[in-house]
Amino acid sequence: MADILTVGEILIDLTQSGTNEQGIPRFDANPGGAPANLAVAASRLGAKTAFIGKVGRDSFGEFLKNTLVENGVDVTGMVTDPVQNTTLAVVSLDKTGERSFSFYRDPSADVNLRAEEIDDEQLKNARFLHFGSVSLTAEPARSATLHAASRAKELGVAVSYDPNYRASLWSDENTAVARMREPLPLVDVLKVSDEELPLIADTGDLEEGSEVLAAAYGIRLILVTLGARGAFYRFDGGTGYVPGIKCVVADTNGAGDTFFGAALSQLVRLPSLDALTVPELERIVGLANRAAALTTSRHGAIPAMPRLEELMA
Repeated sequence: MADILTVGEILIDLTQSGTNEQGIPRFDANPGGAPANLAVAASRLGAKTAFIGKVGRDSFGEFLKNTLVENGVDVTGMVTDPVQNTTLAVVSLDKTGERSFSFYRDPSADVNLRAEEIDDEQLKNARFLHFGSVSLTAEPARSATLHAASRAKELGVAVSYDPNYRASLWSDENTAVARMREPLPLVDVLKVSDEELPLIADTGDLEEGSEVLAAAYGIRLILVTLGARGAFYRFDGGTGYVPGIKCVVADTNGAGDTFFGAALSQLVRLPSLDALTVPELERIVGLANRAAALTTSRHGAIPAMPRLEELMA
């Protein structure tokens, strides 16, 4: 039984790590993919996690599977595609550590995940079903992801969602917005960045945007990450803000996944969202801010994620 079952993409982040003497960029092959990142982040912080997704029958696929296993993530639902290769994402960094993405995934293994490859028993035994919007960009992964979310809702499993927008994966912004909004009626806990809030709420105002989403879709808990400034929350009609943690930024890749993984690792300790209080929520968001800050202070996504003992210290 998993506290948190994640569904979606797992891939190789070819992350820029510097340049050689001739000025040619160097790239490290880091494990990545938002749902996989979150599964590791939550596992490192004490939650039982599992991942459902697809990799290629190649060395990268084997490396990714081993990485999850080494980090305590159940890979029973992980599928190997006999034809398509593991997805690659080239992550370039500017001088402030901010990212830009180029994807090599058309076709690729993660996009080829099918609804029939998602184990209903794993869904039944989860506390949370988590997914993002990258797996909504193409079929059959889109239908598989929506099937998992819908089925989880039927089974009484809490659903969490991170609409992480990657412009290069969509044909146009209007299509992206429509697809990213589609799962919202199924969602209990939403994490969105301040850059993505205007896309799905038609306003960047934190109070107004979160109210629109809560009222339109019945989402009980909304977390808006604000980068170095921390995070805003809306829960059952009330709102608040928890300041961020100052750090020297090396690489922002994986920060949002670490934040949400840390938050979910704490929420699963409660019997349900009905047991969540505002003081407890602010403690959870503060812990998630600390986890994200630690991740951004180091390079890579999964390699940079903190463990519980480090976070508590």
